[in-house]
Amino acid sequence: MPEAKRILWVDDEIELLRPHIILLQNRGYDVTTATNGEDAIELAQQQRFDLVFLDETMVGISGLETLSVLKDIDQSVPVVMVTKNEQESLMEDAIGRQINDYLTKPVNPTQILAACKKFLETQRITEQRITQGFQQDYSTIVRRLMDRMSWSEWLDVYLKLVQHSMGLDEHPDVGLEQSLRDQFRECNAAFSKYIEHEYQGWLSDRVKRDEDVPLLSPHIVDTYVVPRLANGRPTFFVVVDCMRMDQWLVFEEMLRPHFAIQREYYCSILPTATPYARNAIFAGLFPTEINKRYPQFTIDERGKDEHTLNRNEKELLNLLLQRRRVTLKNELQYIKIIDTDFGKRVEADIMRYAKNHLTAIVVNAVDMIAHSRSDYPILKEIAPDESAYRSLTRSWFRHSSLYGILKTLSTVPGAQIVLTTDHGSVRCMHGSKVMGDRDTTTNLRYKIGRNVKAEPRDAMIIRDPEAFRIPAPGIATSVVIAKDDNYFVYPTDYNHYLNKYRDSFQHGGISLEEMILPVVILESRS
Repeated sequence: MPEAKRILWVDDEIELLRPHIILLQNRGYDVTTATNGEDAIELAQQQRFDLVFLDETMVGISGLETLSVLKDIDQSVPVVMVTKNEQESLMEDAIGRQINDYLTKPVNPTQILAACKKFLETQRITEQRITQGFQQDYSTIVRRLMDRMSWSEWLDVYLKLVQHSMGLDEHPDVGLEQSLRDQFRECNAAFSKYIEHEYQGWLSDRVKRDEDVPLLSPHIVDTYVVPRLANGRPTFFVVVDCMRMDQWLVFEEMLRPHFAIQREYYCSILPTATPYARNAIFAGLFPTEINKRYPQFTIDERGKDEHTLNRNEKELLNLLLQRRRVTLKNELQYIKIIDTDFGKRVEADIMRYAKNHLTAIVVNAVDMIAHSRSDYPILKEIAPDESAYRSLTRSWFRHSSLYGILKTLSTVPGAQIVLTTDHGSVRCMHGSKVMGDRDTTTNLRYKIGRNVKAEPRDAMIIRDPEAFRIPAPGIATSVVIAKDDNYFVYPTDYNHYLNKYRDSFQHGGISLEEMILPVVILESRS
């Protein structure tokens, strides 16, 4: 049996409250009483209480004075002020002194029980609700995995998994983390088969985009940005590199006071990596089409640093607007934030950009956090699991130039913001052997090269990359893309690299976390 919750009730007319006290005792609460502030303080110094009911007007020291001392003794104990005084100034004074709730006499049993449940039972009730909801959804998802699901059904399943993940962040003691991890892996295995079966069909220009065929990376600007340019209002297109759905939901919590938020979803193209997915967003084209239309901007990873492959995003976006015959009132502004100092300068100057018709902003910080975690042991210690990783990105966002930029833009009349990401990331836990020559690409979640080979159970193997609109330089080029939480390791020095990259956040492959992505419209509340 759990220990009874301890309540201290302080009132100089305590005998008149005896029926309420008996009610609480019958409900299993341990109630101690005091008739003045001095006795209450002495009791609080001798033992810890879980909740205090405190009269405002008493002989001797007042309720507010008693409150201050009680808070000095233990800041965490909730205090409910009970008073006949309904003056607004008293309420404000009590709130200023960190009162947790306020009841006006005469109180009734329902009010007292509600206060007890609020402060003493909320965690138990919430954990019970979370457990019941998880178990119900767990069984539903298991049944759904037995059938062939549509895109909209996969979206629903993924959102449920993310919501449960974030619920468990707040209540880790319910003990469901391993069950959730197991279900994530089971779902990702089934989702990988779904992508293998359906993805190529989505790439046809003739396919109808409905709820069972998702929008893909090249469709984002046409769908969400171009239509908004027609009204002439200042428009900001923000792309946060490597932002997962759960990370966006963390950011969304902080942005709700400033914006009305419309959240929709799309699917990243393969590979789910910056050179392909983000170029496709800005160009409104698949990577093979970029190479054919604009050979000066060819996507070819051989011998190039990954970041140099995205140096032409402004030019690609301008070309997309030209193809759509969109005329801007002034020159397209493009900003790429890759370090803190530059981000703070942009934040300080953002009102100047609000005079432009269209401003595109790329933010690389979340991608850098993901990669740095595998490079710096201290970051892995700070963020050892998914929950801590979300906490780390929450802390970054709260102090970031991006948050400052968005808050400032929320005050700009008529400003409209389209915010999205190019791909997500997945926590890689299982290494898989891969074979390829020295010209094969280096990404841990996909390989493009001559006759590259991997285990079919761990990877989607593409022998005709052009059919999947993936650039394939040279003959006999094939592509392997990791499924689920696998990452590729060469046989040479296998154990070293297996251990080095195990439990790192990577992207480029096939998983719910990498492919199902938010695209949101932010409209100021002011």
